[in-house]
Amino acid sequence: MAGSCSRAALPRCICCCHTKLGIVDILPRSAVPRAALAFARCPSTSPRYRPRPAFRCDFRDCRSRADLPRPAQPLFDVAGHPIIWHCLTAIEKVPSIHEVYLIGYYEESVFRDFIKDASSEFPNLSIKYLREYQALGTAGGLYHFRDAILKGRPEHIFVLNSDVCCSFPLNEMLTLAQEKDAEAVILGTRVSEEAANNFGCIVSDSHTRRVLHYVEKPESYISNLINCGVYLFSADVLFPSIRTAIKRRTDRPRLGSYRSSENLASSFMIDDDEESQKNEVIRLEQDILGDMADSKQFFVYETKDFWRQIKTAGSAIPANALYLQQALQNGSKELAAPSANIIAPVYIHPSAHVHPTAKLGPNVSIGPRATVNAGARVKESIVLEDAEIKHDACVLYSIIGWSSRVGAWARVEGTPTPVTSHNTSIIKNGVKVQAITILGKECGVGDEVRVQNCVCLPFKELKRVSLTCSVNLVAQRDETDIGCAGCRQRGHHVRKRRGLLSAGRYPKRSCPRGAARARRCCNFPVACVILWLSKH
Repeated sequence: MAGSCSRAALPRCICCCHTKLGIVDILPRSAVPRAALAFARCPSTSPRYRPRPAFRCDFRDCRSRADLPRPAQPLFDVAGHPIIWHCLTAIEKVPSIHEVYLIGYYEESVFRDFIKDASSEFPNLSIKYLREYQALGTAGGLYHFRDAILKGRPEHIFVLNSDVCCSFPLNEMLTLAQEKDAEAVILGTRVSEEAANNFGCIVSDSHTRRVLHYVEKPESYISNLINCGVYLFSADVLFPSIRTAIKRRTDRPRLGSYRSSENLASSFMIDDDEESQKNEVIRLEQDILGDMADSKQFFVYETKDFWRQIKTAGSAIPANALYLQQALQNGSKELAAPSANIIAPVYIHPSAHVHPTAKLGPNVSIGPRATVNAGARVKESIVLEDAEIKHDACVLYSIIGWSSRVGAWARVEGTPTPVTSHNTSIIKNGVKVQAITILGKECGVGDEVRVQNCVCLPFKELKRVSLTCSVNLVAQRDETDIGCAGCRQRGHHVRKRRGLLSAGRYPKRSCPRGAARARRCCNFPVACVILWLSKH
């Protein structure tokens, strides 16, 4: 094993407390992923210390996803721009808004470059970032920075969640607030009754549009009018309401959780330090809006335009389509001109290189310095910065991460989902999987490899299917015949078995000529096979 350091100096596995064993020195340089360490399997999950040139352990992972380098979610590119950029575009259309505060728990350096670029692009807006010292909740963060927010003596305050994709009808909400002399206005939209319970539900008067009742994620059906995460508050009402919620929580004793009646006396009340921290976390939807509904000056503006959340990476594909469709309707000059190989709407960054014979669209975004080579097909996808799609590759319903590579004649695809659907998961072969295929940063897909409904962590390399392939092979559950491409042409067919086939036995069962003969006669990986990464 590598390293002159002692076992005590090595980090320990969080799942079994065993020491991680570094094996970097015994692996070739090409086997060690960039910006990552390779570790032996944890002894609690494998009886052998077998080296694996992998980014994470096979079963119980010794590294969490939080360790992976990734940008802040509001800065993820959708339709050619960061998510938060679309919010600023809508805010700029309100003439009376001059100050914008970004409140979050990220480091200041994360938003420094974005704020610098946005300040030059939106010269009428003063954009500042306020960092929370801990997670305080939406209302708690507003109250913590109330002095900075009220410094300019605003009459109304817009509060927007950055993980929302919509047209942001802010001027219409402001007009409604002025007409009704409202203390608060919430943006609402209609969804299906099945999906309504996943959001905050609003009961309103259809004539006056006054909010009669509000419940966050109710257990039973109340209304299909839901909260869109965009609010307009009167400055004179918002902070007193938060102060009242804080006082109500402080005055009310809270019970602590206990596992048995033996420690009932010792854990009946929560400690003072823990109680003070929980009192500072004030949630806007659960702690504020329900009480505001009791007043007669809380109204809802119902939008008929598009809306959806961007909670997961898979939901970025429908959001990308919605924003591109909006840009097409507004006649945006940023979109590529339609042609025989460009099906609108398509966004191509000026620094990207797209071969004239590549076919793009609809709803495709190509990021900075990305390369799409000859004969490639890209549809309903996001290709991020410095990514490369080689010739004759096919990318459908997928996100190609930063600096990732898709090999020649490879096929990376997800499953299409309606833009109106708020679920990005599907049931396939009895397993719940992500509908959208996602390649993380600096991933590689080999030539002639098919990847479907996968989430690939950064720095992974997906090569040709072989006996030593490190990904799992999952046979499709149907009654079709399978076999290698070469054997099919020669009339050798094998009835496929249902269920999972291991990587070690699959080529032998699928090709009657044997695994070695199959590799010689095949020009393509085994037919009817999905390359599916281990669940993370």
